Amino acid sequence: MLFMKGYGMVKVGQAGWLEVERPTAGPLDALVRPTSVAPCSSDTHALHGGLGNVENLILGHEACGEVVEVGNLVKNFKPGDKVVVPCCTPDWLKLGIQGKGWDNAHDDGTPFGSFKFLKSEPGVWGEVFHVNDADANLVLLPENVKEDAALMTVDMMSTGFHGVELADIDWGDNVVVLGIGPVGLMCVAGAKLKGAARIIATGTRPICIDIAKQYGATDIVNYKNGRVPEQVQELLKGKADKVIIAGGGPETLAESLEMIKPTGTISNVNFFDPKDVFTIPAPLWDLGMGDVSIKGGFCPGGAERIRRLLNIIAAGRVDPSKMITQRFEGFDKIPEAFELMGKKGKDLIKPAVFIKW
Repeated sequence: MLFMKGYGMVKVGQAGWLEVERPTAGPLDALVRPTSVAPCSSDTHALHGGLGNVENLILGHEACGEVVEVGNLVKNFKPGDKVVVPCCTPDWLKLGIQGKGWDNAHDDGTPFGSFKFLKSEPGVWGEVFHVNDADANLVLLPENVKEDAALMTVDMMSTGFHGVELADIDWGDNVVVLGIGPVGLMCVAGAKLKGAARIIATGTRPICIDIAKQYGATDIVNYKNGRVPEQVQELLKGKADKVIIAGGGPETLAESLEMIKPTGTISNVNFFDPKDVFTIPAPLWDLGMGDVSIKGGFCPGGAERIRRLLNIIAAGRVDPSKMITQRFEGFDKIPEAFELMGKKGKDLIKPAVFIKW
């Protein structure tokens, strides 16, 4: 039995270096050595008990890397290939994914089933990590896309753009994006690409506001200056066509109903706490019969989605690397970057670690 080093959750509330069994590659799978990783709020949620009472779990789900081993049925990859790894890696042979219409993040209807790096196997902060169904879940890093930009596609860009997809934004829509952390910033960028007219983003941190404007926000609402729905309606002289929830607490759903037009759509890609409870005053939803669509969805997985996002970057439409505000060099810097993500300082959007072996 071979062992390897990784960083993650010793137990709930305690992070540290771990020594765990080195994964093996099945016939369709690959082992990948990380060359860049980025901590995420989901990793901090996991550390604080979001996965339940879990011990000795390597964390991390955002990575680019180098293939070190492939199974004998893998056709498209070989050792030495530089790859981009989606945060969700579905089991593509499952019938639910193939034909029943379930989101491919859910694997036969199991919530978050494709989010394997936090759900069912060690994450990407190890010396190597396992990727199932390699031909369908790995993407070669294009020569015309820098690795730091590619790293931002695997979760932040994919999740933010999914918020835009769920909102079904059309030409000329007035859109509100609640929260301008990295996912919210990608919602802003995606809404602009989809043809939104005014894009109103909510937030307070100057660094996030600056990047939001660069990505296409036309207006910024500071929730410290008053209730968001009232500020939005004052800006629009009415209500929004679409609202995307990318941050905040459970109150954001009721606030969204307060500022959405009839026939509008509310989209959620925010990760709420298991203890949160949604309270919706009945009049906000026209006593339950308001003609409003409310959608939520988890980050889709697979290679084709990431390939298309990389195409957008290669064409110069969006540069998600602008969100990387702190850069670290070396595998041993993962704890420092993770701690920084947990503190969410005023100068932070996204930290990233670049690794040479």
